[in-house]
Amino acid sequence: MAYGWLTFGGAMHFVIDVLSQHLRGRRAPGPATTLYFGLNTAYALGQILFGVLCLLVARRAPALLGQWPAVVLSLGAALGWVGFGFVFLEYREPRIVAALFGALVVAAAVTA
Repeated sequence: MAYGWLTFGGAMHFVIDVLSQHLRGRRAPGPATTLYFGLNTAYALGQILFGVLCLLVARRAPALLGQWPAVVLSLGAALGWVGFGFVFLEYREPRIVAALFGALVVAAAVTA
């Protein structure tokens, strides 16, 4: 559930903060716009790829994701995304998605 949420949240972040703003022309062309689109694309792509990779692992070896190295790696990723979001992103929604992912990882680890 946590990795599906992360994949969905990353995809929605890309669609809303990158694709829709680009298609609507909400930002004037320039270096700041290029940095904005690049930063948000990299943030969303990292979430999508990590989520898909973990979904593939969950399909092949579900018990592996319940072990402490996978939990620590997932929590580290969540903390990194939340911290990165506070420092560099202007919207709060990506931080919320990353925090919910972290909460779902903790909930899954505690109940497993």
